[in-house]
Amino acid sequence: MDIAFTKLHGNGNDFILIDEYDGEAIPEDMKGGFAALFCDRRFGIGADGVLFLQASDAADVRMRLFQPDESEAEMCGNGIRCLVKYAHDVGYVKESCSVETGAGVVTVTMGYTDDEFTATITMPRPAFERSAVPATGSGEYQEEILGFTVYAVNTGVPHAVVFVDEVDAVDIATVGPAIRNHPSFALGANVNFVECAGDGSIRIRTFERGVEGETESCGTGATASAAVAHHLKKTADTVRVETRGGPLVIRLGETVTMEGPAETVFFGVIPL
Repeated sequence: MDIAFTKLHGNGNDFILIDEYDGEAIPEDMKGGFAALFCDRRFGIGADGVLFLQASDAADVRMRLFQPDESEAEMCGNGIRCLVKYAHDVGYVKESCSVETGAGVVTVTMGYTDDEFTATITMPRPAFERSAVPATGSGEYQEEILGFTVYAVNTGVPHAVVFVDEVDAVDIATVGPAIRNHPSFALGANVNFVECAGDGSIRIRTFERGVEGETESCGTGATASAAVAHHLKKTADTVRVETRGGPLVIRLGETVTMEGPAETVFFGVIPL
């Protein structure tokens, strides 16, 4: 049986979506290998990950994300926007819905304005911790790694946040893997390099765990970076985060939300 797929992206963070709402399309033990094969940008479709949209007993829909290294990620902000766009377009959900993820159930509101789709996600509350290990003392975790002050925060997945003078001057291909694999992060971490602008916005570049390279945008990374910047009084409650693929808006209050776009790129069929 041929496998239908949809290619989508959120600010350039791109995904292959497989619809399993009515039943399994890819056997469980093959999902990681499927992601490794078809995320390849030369020999496959090309993507930062494969989203599996499934039915859920706990929410309106369930999202699972398998990455090019065959691992399954607990959470993905850009991925959720892509998933709910697809679910909205095919009629599984309406203008608001809940999504089950490995980091818990999140709520989403969404809609179109002049043919542009935007979604706002209630994100997992940022926890200043190293992976699943709670911080002690000041309530934030920081450590000197390779001469950088690295802050640890979990926004559904573990992140390292590093403030720099100029993000474009950082050798991410070298520094990113070194921090991502540092023993301080037992489960590894996405690594975000952050530049604070004079207008209260921030610019970030992210080396992603599982992709093992820089991505155009990272939603959980934007949330983590904004949370640390706000915690250190570098920004206000609403933070415009400029990623390489475009802007996201993070609002930090009793709830933490991320707002951004998603676009459908094309539909296809994988012949078997």
